[in-house]
Amino acid sequence: MAGPSHAGVLDASWIAPTTNTDGSPLTTLAFYRVYYSPGPTPCPGTAFFQVASPTLSPEPNTTVSFRLTGLTIGTVYNVSVTAVDLIGHESTCSPVAGAVAQGSVTVSPIGSASFGSVNVGSFADRTFTVQSTRAGAISGAVSTVAPFSVVSGSPFTLSGAGATQTVTVRFTPTTVAAAIVNVTFTAAGDDISRLVTGVGIDLPVTTPPTVTITSPRYPTPYTTSSSPITLAGTASANLGVTQVTWSNSRGGSGTAEGTTKWTASGIPLQLGLNVLTVTARDTIGTIGIATMTATLTIAFTFTDDPLVAQGTIVRAAHFAELRAAIDSVRTARGLMPFAWTAATSTGVLGVHVTELRRALNEAYQAVGGTAPTYTDPTVASGLTVIKAVHLNELRAAVRGLP
Repeated sequence: MAGPSHAGVLDASWIAPTTNTDGSPLTTLAFYRVYYSPGPTPCPGTAFFQVASPTLSPEPNTTVSFRLTGLTIGTVYNVSVTAVDLIGHESTCSPVAGAVAQGSVTVSPIGSASFGSVNVGSFADRTFTVQSTRAGAISGAVSTVAPFSVVSGSPFTLSGAGATQTVTVRFTPTTVAAAIVNVTFTAAGDDISRLVTGVGIDLPVTTPPTVTITSPRYPTPYTTSSSPITLAGTASANLGVTQVTWSNSRGGSGTAEGTTKWTASGIPLQLGLNVLTVTARDTIGTIGIATMTATLTIAFTFTDDPLVAQGTIVRAAHFAELRAAIDSVRTARGLMPFAWTAATSTGVLGVHVTELRRALNEAYQAVGGTAPTYTDPTVASGLTVIKAVHLNELRAAVRGLP
């Protein structure tokens, strides 16, 4: 297997400062120092990135974003930011935030993959799914050694976070023997290996089992807000089907009930894309495989949905529901819950709308999406009337988060 990778990245963002410690306007901001460390107190420290400020005098509520690179994948890093002015005065350290450094791509299924027993002179295929975790275009390739080969999906280019590429690997035994090799996925300077195994056998040629998923709809992409789910289908083989099993690329596996007509219930899904694989085996261990994708989304229910302009009174409860919904989508995408500053029990305030937008925009940035557009982009306390359209836009943006 590949050794530890140092192609891990973290995406950090913060709100630009606007004043000096004496309360005067900040007009000499030169750059930021983004400190990072696996330890609990990264700032001050010797490991940091220096990020130039795009302006000497930031506007209020300006979000600054930066990607930390060259980190060790799988390691938790703590990050803290300081601001430095033109003559070298450095601010105090910001509060510490932590996250796990991730690679630019993931490969599923996780762990080793078995091709089972395959007759000499025949072959068996397995598929892997490469998925981008970052915005932008990422190119890569897949390699392995005989008796395995890559028959499709390499080289590849993934455009945007969440983009996927299916890679087909073939086992073609030439001798009666077991084979164990690595399949290596290379992208953005990172190598991810998956161990593959297979056994060459010398038996009369047989037809591999055929397995079909009939429920839910297949192969049309399947989206649901419920978990777990149930799959059902059929399987056949000229030597007879002995077992049907399932596995999820995001974790979990099990055995279906039945063989020629089978049902696999209680399949847990993780938020986002799940690649489900159903495998049928015959009496000599030859396998047949069917796959489908299932995307789990978060379902939200809001009071007075939609709010009617000049018909629905905007209430504190509407804001409390949006706060809970936004915190849930932030957590699902690796962000901390937002630090809300004003209690909704104090009444409906302009700061409530401003904070909801900021918290949701950060979630969009975390997945490389484009932040929503809003009516009355700047909400001024005491001047802007809080309207139904402001909350309807936020509800739609929560539901539309990639």
